[in-house]
Amino acid sequence: MGHTFEVTDSDLILDAPIIAVRRDTVRMPGGSLAHREVVEHFGAVAVAAVDSEGRIAMVKQWRQSVKRRLWELPAGLLDIKDEDPLECAKRELQEEAGLSAKSWMGLADLVTSPGFCEEAVRVYLATDLSAVERPSPADDEEADLSMDWVDLEEAAARVVRGEINNSIAVSGILAARAVLRDGLEGFSPSRDFDLRPQSLAGRRSGPDLKKG
Repeated sequence: MGHTFEVTDSDLILDAPIIAVRRDTVRMPGGSLAHREVVEHFGAVAVAAVDSEGRIAMVKQWRQSVKRRLWELPAGLLDIKDEDPLECAKRELQEEAGLSAKSWMGLADLVTSPGFCEEAVRVYLATDLSAVERPSPADDEEADLSMDWVDLEEAAARVVRGEINNSIAVSGILAARAVLRDGLEGFSPSRDFDLRPQSLAGRRSGPDLKKG
């Protein structure tokens, strides 16, 4: 058994609509105490939607943190109290790509930045697609969002060429390729998402957790 990293104290530093930051005081293996800042997060879902021609739906969206538009998968926060991740994925697929799917599979559960952030993301594979009406986006980054279809092999090549940089998209593309082209098996879309963060959601009341 390894060392138990006991938290002896914890202070909330920032409480914003979609994140919070806390400072944990943690006992290290030698007995000393160290501070660790942790970004709290709701968790999220993403969808690798692949059509009958072997193309994956990609969206291009402005990301202020890196000051550029990134190619990504349709995705969204788990910011509705106790919402089932699969239902969130279905909603995001419609809102961002104007698509629905009859077949769903789990591809990967990711911890995106475990050095400082709680964010965990479940990535789904969606197939047997059909077009549906996309709701009018709010006046935010999604109003500038564009969508395109990319052959799955080409998408994997763009990952290797450094043209797709979003880590969730990279994981989803390569996992979808492994399942659809290499014969690996995904998992049940209803499998418990035990990595889903609880700290921030646990302090908020619903239904919209962003409003506190």
